[in-house]
Amino acid sequence: MSLRIEHRADRVVVTLDRPEKRNAIDAEMITALHDLCGALEREPRLLLLTGGTDGIFAAGADIAQLRERDRSDALAAINSALFARVRALPLPTVAAVDGPALGGGAELSYACDLRVCTGRAFFGQPEVRLGIIAGAGATHRLPALVGEARAKELLFTGRRVDAAEALRIGLVNRVVDEPGELLGAAHELLDDIAKGSPLALRLTKLAVDAPAAAHPQLDLVSQAVLFEDEEKRRRMTAFLDRSGR
Repeated sequence: MSLRIEHRADRVVVTLDRPEKRNAIDAEMITALHDLCGALEREPRLLLLTGGTDGIFAAGADIAQLRERDRSDALAAINSALFARVRALPLPTVAAVDGPALGGGAELSYACDLRVCTGRAFFGQPEVRLGIIAGAGATHRLPALVGEARAKELLFTGRRVDAAEALRIGLVNRVVDEPGELLGAAHELLDDIAKGSPLALRLTKLAVDAPAAAHPQLDLVSQAVLFEDEEKRRRMTAFLDRSGR
């Protein structure tokens, strides 16, 4: 198996598990991640996606397989369709990155809502040096994360971004000093997220990810749904009780 999956009450922890190939994303891993997405679409939970703490997140797509793909494979959106599905999962997702996240590995981390990394993590898009483009999300997700000019520089040059720069430019949300702190920091972030109403989280994610033209109508409809939700009444009543009304 190319994934290790741990099910918890409010979240699923998924570890990429091809250490002999530096967690390169191959067809088997793509299929396994599609199966995971299907499960989370049916039963929404938070997701923590990691390569573990052994100094590797994902070194990119499996180059041996990628070399043999032709135009029909490119048009089939093998990686990009999966990463779009990860991006569209109902509840928030966090990528915990230790070591390299390159090519498709970086794009997989961009597909998650938030990123936490270690000080030895680094990100890069070397695709142009291999004669292709970063075709699984980086050309639109990276500009949204770090701005158009900086994204173009990184995509044009293939330059690697270390953890300190990634934090400074907004590519990651948190950096931990030691690999042993990585998963704890990611779970701490998910613990904070899990304090929110699941329906409010779901609709907030939907609203943030929607195109600008969908606002403010989407916000109004989402709020109307939440105003009728019993969870909203329960939470607000508890807040008023704590604050003495």
